[in-house]
Amino acid sequence: MAEKKFTVTAETGIHARPATLLVQAASKFNSEIQLQYKEKKVNLKSIMGVMSLGIGQGAEITISAEGSDEADAMQTIQDTLKREGLAE
Repeated sequence: MAEKKFTVTAETGIHARPATLLVQAASKFNSEIQLQYKEKKVNLKSIMGVMSLGIGQGAEITISAEGSDEADAMQTIQDTLKREGLAE
């Protein structure tokens, strides 16, 4: 299992547009990918799940991937977060 913590840097947090980008990136992979914020954990391939977390600027999130392509999945999600200025 691959896991990494990020701090959300985007002023608006992870709202509709960035959530959609993350879900699209995660959906390309077979691995099970989870997004954890506070005590809640949701499937990163679920737009409703991600939106339900209400992640704001400064939030600490953890993304984990488990499966045959977990390393590629983590790299793609990390690249998406950085490219879109969402988290570091």
